[in-house]
Amino acid sequence: MDPGPAGVDGAGPRTPRARGPRRLLVAGTAAVVVLLAVIAVLAIRLAGTPPAAKAATPRPAPTPTSLTVPVIYQRLAPSVVLVRSGHELGTGVIVADDGTILTANHVIAGGGTITVTFADGTTANAIVAAADPKRDIATLTPAKLPQVVVPATVGGGAGVGASVVAIGNPLGLTDSVSAGVISGLDRTADTSNGKFSGLIQFDASVNPGSSGGPLLDAHGLVIGIVVSIAAPAGQDAFAGIGFAVPIGAALGGGSGTGPGKGPQI
Repeated sequence: MDPGPAGVDGAGPRTPRARGPRRLLVAGTAAVVVLLAVIAVLAIRLAGTPPAAKAATPRPAPTPTSLTVPVIYQRLAPSVVLVRSGHELGTGVIVADDGTILTANHVIAGGGTITVTFADGTTANAIVAAADPKRDIATLTPAKLPQVVVPATVGGGAGVGASVVAIGNPLGLTDSVSAGVISGLDRTADTSNGKFSGLIQFDASVNPGSSGGPLLDAHGLVIGIVVSIAAPAGQDAFAGIGFAVPIGAALGGGSGTGPGKGPQI
């Protein structure tokens, strides 16, 4: 009896089916699935990782903003005083909460009663707490203070070409302000009373009566005390060159009681 076509009625042996292409298809699909899974994991990890930071660049410390001359004047005027001693007239600046005043030594060196007039009009006698004739600096202690004491902020450096402001009482014109630049450092002023070294040279206008006043930088800091002018042919008038004792030297003045002599302005 004819068994019939093999594999049709189940009686005869089955012919093996070709499995090669199917196995390749399954293997390829599995590889794709694995690859997609790896990509997904990497995407998740990358999503949770912050972007690489750029190389840190050091930032310079913020520089104090320069002030205009009117603002500097408004801030410092309450700290500036008029100083009289005998026939001498000069300027001073309050540098401490207790009313301590810095001025030029030659303003008070002639002796006699010293009076100071504060910005609010308060007038008081003062005594010389310390004097340094070699630097032409004196420290005064007033007997009475105004209702509100406004000390100036001292410090800061001086650089050639930097802007400066001077406040004082030139030729008796009280509460005057002038502006300029630093023209030189470590200068020597050769006067009829001797040489004074280590001075700041500046071109802001000053005249007799300005001595002892503050020299201010562009941030309103007291960087010097005005003491002298260059006077060609002996003329006591401003010729475009003024001198100031650096504030560090002024604050480190001697403990002597004076009197001393300095450049006369």
